[in-house]
Amino acid sequence: MTTETTTRTATVRFFAAAQEAVGHDALTTDARTLGELKETLLAEHPALHGLLARCAVLVDGARVDDDFALAGASTIDVLPPFAGG
Repeated sequence: MTTETTTRTATVRFFAAAQEAVGHDALTTDARTLGELKETLLAEHPALHGLLARCAVLVDGARVDDDFALAGASTIDVLPPFAGG
């Protein structure tokens, strides 16, 4: 019997206040869905509480729902609201 091997590591990039809250400009993830990734980020980086919900989270450049499967994703960008513009 074969086991599921569709898990793929994606790069999560953080910008501005999100980068400051996490302490890194990028991390890798093997989360199965965007919702799972968000839960993990909040558990591992408490400074994201209150911020992550206001962030635009793009998977390979597109906004998607939390149930979106990340198996084929390569880049996830976490973009907090920016002042101005």
